[in-house]
Amino acid sequence: MKKAIIWIIVSALVFAIGVYFGKVKFSASGPAAPPPTFFEGGDGTMAVDLSEKNVIEVKDGQSIQEAVGKANPGDLIRVYPGTYHECVYIDKDNITLQGVIQKGNWPTLDGSKDGEKVLNDAILYSGSNMLIENFKIVQYKGNGIMGQAGNNFLIRNNWIIESGVYGIFPEFGKNGLIEHNILSGIADAAIYVGMCDNIDVKYNEVYESVAGIEIENCRHALVEGNYTHDNTGGILAFITPGLPIKTCFDVIIRNNFVVNNNHENFGKPGAIISLLPKGTGIIVMAADDVVIENNIITGNGNTGIAITDLSFGSQLSKDTAVEPNPDRVVILDNVMYGNGENPVADIKAAMATQMDTKGPDILAYGGGVGSCIRNRDMYRTWGLENYASCELASTANVKSYLLAEPVAPRELETDEKGKMAYYGVCSGCHAYDVRMIGPPVQAIQAMYKDNPQGLADYIANPVRRREDYPEMPPQNYLTEETRLAVAEFMLNFEKKK
Repeated sequence: MKKAIIWIIVSALVFAIGVYFGKVKFSASGPAAPPPTFFEGGDGTMAVDLSEKNVIEVKDGQSIQEAVGKANPGDLIRVYPGTYHECVYIDKDNITLQGVIQKGNWPTLDGSKDGEKVLNDAILYSGSNMLIENFKIVQYKGNGIMGQAGNNFLIRNNWIIESGVYGIFPEFGKNGLIEHNILSGIADAAIYVGMCDNIDVKYNEVYESVAGIEIENCRHALVEGNYTHDNTGGILAFITPGLPIKTCFDVIIRNNFVVNNNHENFGKPGAIISLLPKGTGIIVMAADDVVIENNIITGNGNTGIAITDLSFGSQLSKDTAVEPNPDRVVILDNVMYGNGENPVADIKAAMATQMDTKGPDILAYGGGVGSCIRNRDMYRTWGLENYASCELASTANVKSYLLAEPVAPRELETDEKGKMAYYGVCSGCHAYDVRMIGPPVQAIQAMYKDNPQGLADYIANPVRRREDYPEMPPQNYLTEETRLAVAEFMLNFEKKK
């Protein structure tokens, strides 16, 4: 037994030394990082004038969805305290869905029956100019609030508990603000911003979820003032290969509390999120022009900040249209202490090359050029030999990534209906050749070859066929024409070379 232990330790040290010297010898020396060029956003507010709106009231025992059916663009739907067991789908522009909180009582959307989760999504919207606020959402199987290609959205002051895969999930939208929400018990990302542009995520509390806040394949995103604690990972800026949008850049992560993110990973086995090691405060994977500034990052058992290319997971490096390296990452001053007390085996082995038994405050692994760090001696680091000293001192001049003026709602041409439905609805779970929550598009193509109507019928009324994937929620709110269009698009969808 003693010999076996010695053999394992020696092997780990040899591996770690090999990785370290290989990295030093073969990695390219990047140029000194230039000051990043930031998008100039608006002032960080999204004005909503409720004074002139027609008000439709919903009280306990009534249906929110019926109110949506009666509403016209520009109307305010005001929901009073009570428990509402329903899925709400909003396919109109310019709708305000406002909960009324009275004496501590919230309007509650509850997806359960007899203690079992039976409903999939609490609120889905596909319209633009949307405000959703003041709801308590519990016990749904799919998503708490999901946006499907809607622009100009404001999601604030909601309380989302143990509600499925994603808590707040805007997908393929532009110009949105997510603020002052509380989320916990989410099996993937509590706040998941997917393939969006010009997004602010501010002043939210996320805890006891797998990922706290995830910015995936997005451009121009500000993550500020959030409290992410007791998740598996705190804040993520990612590129996921296989999705239609191939880039993620211009992300500022500042003024957040990122604390004790050591929760066991309870993501679905095989899904990308299940690869997330517990104990990591902030992760940057293949995203470019990311600034990490003035955060308090403490108590994360693996490492405080991890920066990696797509070799992080062997099944991730298949999309040749994606540039796999994190370039021009800028690490400014952050308060970091108490990280790395219980690192995973690979990081432990790497740190052994520096005669350290703890995980680092900051780890960089893989390729990438043009990155920098300010005051590097403040931290314990690994793999930052090629990081220059930053010329940039602060991002204070960037107030927001919201646009000064709303953008136009998406206008869909008939021949683009299938593509937009895939981008806005399906791609959150189905990448081309990478397993996310649902099976890859390639697997769907093999199953439904030359049978788009069969896939369209399944989209409307899915049944669970494989134990290793969760049940797909029915998308029967989509029109028959849209379901067939997206089925045809997915069956003919080819990976970009």
